[in-house]
Parts: sequence; structure tokens; C-alpha cells
Amino acid sequence: QVQLVESGGGLVQAGGSLRLSCVASGRTFSNYGMGWFRQAPGKEREFVASIGRSGGSTYYQDSVEGRFTISRDNAKNTMYLQMNSLKPEDTAVYYCARRLLAYAVGAYGPNAYDYWGQGTQVTVSS
Repeated sequence: QVQLVESGGGLVQAGGSLRLSCVASGRTFSNYGMGWFRQAPGKEREFVASIGRSGGSTYYQDSVEGRFTISRDNAKNTMYLQMNSLKPEDTAVYYCARRLLAYAVGAYGPNAYDYWGQGTQVTVSS
């Protein structure tokens, strides 16, 4: 059983920054690609960014590219999402997820991911 725990969310003004972390249990973290999703009230969960097993490949939703950076530290079983130039429309609960082995880094559908964290709230005020 894999557990994913997110942290780092909070309230920030527009234009500010936050860094989210996702810590995974177990010893197989480096064998799997990972991703970040978010869900705003009344909306479906949407893809934000994903990263390959070694961290060398990344993929972003168009609306966050250039503002968000996904990274990972396999020695610490941790994935990160650095969010800069935040906008009110970035307000959502952010989830980390583990990608199934059958899917490539560009897979953006939730069904490509099997384990999910509990989420961390990000609120951007205008």
C-alpha cells in the first residue's frame, strides 16, 4: 500500500508563491512517474503537471507552464510543485498522484494514476 501526503498549501496574495510537497511511503517511489492535479469547487479534477521517474521529463497544463515547476527528489521520496505568479484562478485543492506504469509522462487523465494523496488547499486572493 502506498501513501501520499501533500503539504505546503495555504493562503497567498495574487502574484505570490507557494511550494507544495508530496511525500510517498515505501521503497518504490523512483520506479514511478508522478503528477499533480487540482480541483476547484464545483469543477472536475484537472491535470496540472507530471514528471518522469528520474525527473528528466516533465509536462504541464498550458495555463501553468512558465509559472509552475514540478520536480522530485528520489532520495527523499518527495515530489514538489513550485508555484510562482499565482492567480486567483489557481485556487483549488491540489492532489499528488502516482502514475501507472503503462502511461507516459504526458498522460493527463486521472485514470492514468492509481494512488492519490488527501489534498492540500491553495487559496489565492485578488
